[in-house]
Amino acid sequence: MNKLRHLLAAIVAGALIATLAFLYDKTQAVDLRVRNDIAALLDTLRDIDARWDIDVLRERSELDPNLLAAPDRTATARKALASLGAIAPQADSAALREGLAELSKAVLEKAVLVEKHKSESASTKIALQAALSAAAALGGQAGAPHSGDPRQRGLEQAARELAAAALQYYWLGRTAAPVNLAVAAGAVRELAAGEPEREQANAIEGAVQALLKHKPAEQELYAKVAALSSGPRLDKMSFSFNRELEATMQEKELFRVYLLAYAAALLIGVGYLGVRLKAANESLEQRVIERTRELSEALRHLKESEAQLIQSEKMSSLGQMVAGVAHEINTPLAYVQNSLSIVDDRLPQINATIMDCERLLALLGAGKVDPDALNRQYSRTTALLGRLKQRRVLTELTGLVKDGLFGTGEMAEIVGNLKDFSRLDRSKVTSFNLNDGLASSLGLARHMLRSINVSRRFGEIPEIVCAPSQINQVFLNLITNAAQALAPTNGEITLTSRADGEGVAVEIADNGKGIDPEILPKIFDPFFTTKEAGKGTGLGLSISYKIVKQHGGRIDVASEVGKSTRFTVWLPLKPPAETEPLV
Repeated sequence: MNKLRHLLAAIVAGALIATLAFLYDKTQAVDLRVRNDIAALLDTLRDIDARWDIDVLRERSELDPNLLAAPDRTATARKALASLGAIAPQADSAALREGLAELSKAVLEKAVLVEKHKSESASTKIALQAALSAAAALGGQAGAPHSGDPRQRGLEQAARELAAAALQYYWLGRTAAPVNLAVAAGAVRELAAGEPEREQANAIEGAVQALLKHKPAEQELYAKVAALSSGPRLDKMSFSFNRELEATMQEKELFRVYLLAYAAALLIGVGYLGVRLKAANESLEQRVIERTRELSEALRHLKESEAQLIQSEKMSSLGQMVAGVAHEINTPLAYVQNSLSIVDDRLPQINATIMDCERLLALLGAGKVDPDALNRQYSRTTALLGRLKQRRVLTELTGLVKDGLFGTGEMAEIVGNLKDFSRLDRSKVTSFNLNDGLASSLGLARHMLRSINVSRRFGEIPEIVCAPSQINQVFLNLITNAAQALAPTNGEITLTSRADGEGVAVEIADNGKGIDPEILPKIFDPFFTTKEAGKGTGLGLSISYKIVKQHGGRIDVASEVGKSTRFTVWLPLKPPAETEPLV
């Protein structure tokens, strides 16, 4: 009977432990580093896709083949796809598993089409320029010395018609009549008499054949590029990926609630069993054992509570940091929104002008044109162009683009500071320059330092071996405390770094209200705070102290009431082998 009871107890205990392990596993943190890398790669591919479309449009609109060619983005796209394929399995994302192969195929197919279009466009422009140059040269030879010869006048007229037909075919493509171009080339060849004229006519014939060959291929490639759906695929995959992350985070939060409830139930059960055991034990030895067990349990709960409080403090700091970053991004975002709004207002004017120019070109390229219609269209186009110049639309758009680029640059700098601060893996130990940590911490605390004069006295210091994210957390905590201790005006914070023996020393000093000598010995104690209720947990300096100690360093403070406070953090070049940074 006792064996059966013991077996049943073991089964119940195993089930309880298995349930606890299951809930604990379900509440493990999501690796945001991998997901952020994937999101960044998807953004890179989306940017390359958009720039490909812009490159194709620019190549179609520029006549000169010697202008600066669009950069080759294929290598960047292939690299981004390779990186995405390498880290996608780590994210365990259904959206990536199902759509990555198809997306890669679409992006690479578009890359090939863009490169082919670039080649065909260059060949088309070269053929057009050759035809126009040969026609101009032939027209000059025909008109200069023999202006009274009917054949020469006919040759000059045929050269002009050929140039007009070539331009019309280049701009209109299949909608124009290729026969007109071939007929104009034939007329030039028939009227060419002398050796120089025949050479120019042969050059024209070759250029026309090249133009008739490459222009349809260019148009076909442009239609294929426009029909590809890699952009919407990227948008859909990014949306699905973000939805998966949101669902995962919600699931983690739900299991945390389950874990707390289960832990509470276990605590109640353990307490009940403890009371029963205490009542059942009659001997002193059993009572001592029971008390020892209770003390061990209390110590374990105390350590768990301490770890939870440390995590809570980290999340609180992260919340403040994210709020500050969001505030900082709003200002440059306003640049971008304002610039894009005005650009949207100006684009219809430019579009209308371009359409009128196309109508004028169509009239000029036509065989028989009504002079009145041509004059009206020319006057209208001239007026529109004059209005654009008068209003300085292109100059205004250039300024707006610069404003937008300035805004995006500001946001990129803020995101870069956040990335440098996080250092990806919080427990990763690597070589690190403390000047970089101070700079990134200042960037994240910039919203708190707007009215404060910050003096940087960074010295030439060697790199140290540490956990960069944890050291950055110490710096951000000390800078935040210094900013909060300053008066609304004339506040100053001085950051100093220097080599100090076998380590590096960093000083963070302020000219604030100082610390009372009576409470100075207590500032590193857990839960001790002088802030109002609800505005501080009292764990910031305690956690900073533990991080520095775990790295084999020390943190000192010197303060004078009403004048200044100076914290000095000293860290060795390499932490002692027996110490490990906090996880």
